[in-house]
Amino acid sequence: MKIAIFHSFMDNIGGAEMVTLTLARGLNADIYTTNIDQEKIEKMGFADVFPRIKSIGRVPVNAPFRHQSTFFKFKTLNLGHKYDFYIIAGDWAMSGAVNNKPNLWYIHSPLNELWHWRDFVRKEVVNLWKRPIFDMWVWFNRRLSLKYAQSVDVWICNSSNTKGRVKKYYDKDAVIIYPPIDTSLYINKPHKNYWLSVNRLLNHKRIDIQMKAFSKLPHEKLIIVGSYEKGAKQFELYKSYLDGIQPTNVEIINWAEAPQLKELYAECKGFITTARDEDFGMTVVEAMASGKPIIAPNEGGYRESVIQGVTGVLIDDINEDKIAEAIKKVGEDVDRYKKACIEQASHFDSNIFINKIKQLLLRDSSTLI
Repeated sequence: MKIAIFHSFMDNIGGAEMVTLTLARGLNADIYTTNIDQEKIEKMGFADVFPRIKSIGRVPVNAPFRHQSTFFKFKTLNLGHKYDFYIIAGDWAMSGAVNNKPNLWYIHSPLNELWHWRDFVRKEVVNLWKRPIFDMWVWFNRRLSLKYAQSVDVWICNSSNTKGRVKKYYDKDAVIIYPPIDTSLYINKPHKNYWLSVNRLLNHKRIDIQMKAFSKLPHEKLIIVGSYEKGAKQFELYKSYLDGIQPTNVEIINWAEAPQLKELYAECKGFITTARDEDFGMTVVEAMASGKPIIAPNEGGYRESVIQGVTGVLIDDINEDKIAEAIKKVGEDVDRYKKACIEQASHFDSNIFINKIKQLLLRDSSTLI
């Protein structure tokens, strides 16, 4: 079966991009996208996939022009009968469903800026004088997305958390297939004296409260692996804010290649994340695959991957004081979590993911064509 995958952007590699690259490798599929960063893709271990990545044209760096341009580029993309099946794996590429069938939409989160994160983005990211324009933009694109959604044949999502959003905003019952982690890549080593955090430097990741927590723990160290879209004003403003509050015991690594990242996971004391209502959260599974305990908010997709008190600690109404207390508690004996973490991570292995997607494609390709 010849398969094409649509993904919004491939110039900043996060969890969604790793899913797309894993899909392309497992299904021997081509990827259609906009902006591409070859170096990052190859350094994350997907040099074999890169020759199958095709750009349909570059888009701007800054929102909302980035999203709007991507939306319209995929709306006009028509590959006809070149492929047997189309997988939409980037949310702003969902408009590609209109002219490319049969298809499925693997949803990380249904267009957050329009729906679930609309109020947060409006308050925390959009300037006061731009908010009426933002409101009009949301109104217009909500209607477009609802229209284009009628062309989606099969609805798949990455978590129960996302499934609820799909039902709320699109009134569709999506099937849950958890995103893939190649657990064979991760190892456990005796820990060194640092905690690890891996996330994009975005407002809703709440990196600032991690920094504030470690300012209260001068004898502990935090390493943050985090990148952001340079040139995007909203991300550069948040990075500037983080630079201003960064304590001396917090180190930021802007980019880590796959081997370096594996070592950081292997040798950390534990893993900390503070993302607000995360769709799923692949990094916590990567950390558990390395046998490391998790400290995370008791919200979003973390409730589906982290077992409270067994593979880590989930914090209600998370803040810097509660993070500091959790670090002290978990840090008393980080090794006691090792076995349970590795076992829990095995349930999200990439082989399970690829096999489920293949079964679904075989089932639905025969009924939709």
